[in-house]
Amino acid sequence: MDQVMAKVKRLIKEPFFKLVSDYTLYPNININLDNCVPYSPGHNLDEDSWFKIEQFSQQAFCIPLLKTDFDSKNYGDLTKEQFPNITYIFSVQGVDFYFQKITASLYIKKKILGFGEVVEIDEGNNRLIINEQPDAIYFKDADTLVFRNLAAISGIFKGIDILYREATQQETETFLKKEFINITNDYEASKVSKPNRKRIALALDTLDKMSEQGRKDIMSYIGEYCDAKLKFDEKTNKFEISTDDELKLLLYGVEQRFYTTIYGDEKRLANSVQLL
Repeated sequence: MDQVMAKVKRLIKEPFFKLVSDYTLYPNININLDNCVPYSPGHNLDEDSWFKIEQFSQQAFCIPLLKTDFDSKNYGDLTKEQFPNITYIFSVQGVDFYFQKITASLYIKKKILGFGEVVEIDEGNNRLIINEQPDAIYFKDADTLVFRNLAAISGIFKGIDILYREATQQETETFLKKEFINITNDYEASKVSKPNRKRIALALDTLDKMSEQGRKDIMSYIGEYCDAKLKFDEKTNKFEISTDDELKLLLYGVEQRFYTTIYGDEKRLANSVQLL
């Protein structure tokens, strides 16, 4: 029997409650897991695509609820007083779990005139908007979570943002002191944007995996593609970084986002990457 459940904040021992029994909240979404993209922070999804994390129950950020057999009899009903404290809902449909994050903007408490077979007036009962698509779906038999936006589910699966973390202040400062960077124009770690902090976290991992020769080759590669937009001092073998945009180009280069087309010999920047 399908169930709609709610997770309530500030309750640690048993935070899950039943909302509606014997009801299917979301239409079954036809998702071919073979076509889903293994999560990568450097990939921008197409409109009809989903990210996936396989063997999800083995991940540290998987909630315990998904690691056991679900039985609705183990949970009580949500009370009216707890309604404003819902952090997310999930619909158990068959053996699969459909998750939706709940924010304040999804709550409605207004007088509404409804048009059906008869005209009805709702005096302002609490209402909760259900999105057309869930934020995430856990396919239990395949032990796979699919989603489209990591930020939207980070409040549901605590710690999952480690997959796309920001560089810390110390890591940002360390990167800006790399031997191939010369900071100018009073640019400093405190001025590095949030997107670039995420790119720095990726770049640090990428550079750690490279050999010394590989790092030299990457610097030559960046210089080849960004010679008109990044100043390179041949005496010191350093790129001059004075703005956040210049840093972004350098970080794109570390991730090898630049390429040349076979036909037309055009130099381009890949906005999204996916391992083949």
